[in-house]
Amino acid sequence: MQRIRLRYTKRGRLRFTSHRDFQRAFERALRRAEVPMAYSAGFTPHPKVSYANAAPTGTGSEAEYLEIALTEPRDPEQLRVLLDESLPAGLDIVDAVEARTSGLADRLTASVWELRLDGVNPADAGRAVAAFTAAGTVDVQRKTKNGVRTFDARSAVVSLESLDGTETHSSQADRPTDQPCAILRLVVRHVTPAVRPDDVLSGLRAVADLAPPVPAAVTRLAQGLFDEETGTVTDPLAPDREAAKALTTAAPAAAATAPA
Repeated sequence: MQRIRLRYTKRGRLRFTSHRDFQRAFERALRRAEVPMAYSAGFTPHPKVSYANAAPTGTGSEAEYLEIALTEPRDPEQLRVLLDESLPAGLDIVDAVEARTSGLADRLTASVWELRLDGVNPADAGRAVAAFTAAGTVDVQRKTKNGVRTFDARSAVVSLESLDGTETHSSQADRPTDQPCAILRLVVRHVTPAVRPDDVLSGLRAVADLAPPVPAAVTRLAQGLFDEETGTVTDPLAPDREAAKALTTAAPAAAATAPA
């Protein structure tokens, strides 16, 4: 059984696609592309697809991940192209590797987010960010199925900064405008309870009364392991690429040393 790991996006209006909607669209794409999927056992077999840490509905993303299991081997890049052609524009399959290591979900420990705050003066956003990062704790509330929950939104935040226009993820601005606009870059660890971008926005409102006049346009730029030394979020598919490269390098060497 071959396992393929895919990175996909949610862009533009497709950011409003729920995770369940994406699951249905992806399973249709698997059928259109005639992918030889492995299925679960039982009375209602389902294709073996493992989704990892999906972004909330309403947020865009450049870094969503899933893994599929196949009954026959396929070239990852060719499979990526076929699946991408079978999905609507905005739900784009942008990377594919053969799984050669374990624990993809375990490597998704942090995310990088961009928050576009239309109608907010960048100087005001900068002051709010300074107040948030200087705080020891920032308690926020969120409605859950079990009622309202209060938790600290500050402890999971690795970094939060206000950017100038040259540093932004320019291709995914959903609402270009000539009004003031602040751009924030957020790096947050995946903890329990999860701290989401809207929780950080609630924290900015709590500590600095920063309240954007329209909902923020939020895009996940990356997710993966957080590197403590560099302060960056690393590519979770890199270990699979490195393992494949090592195997490719080792094969000719083994053939050269084999007895004639």
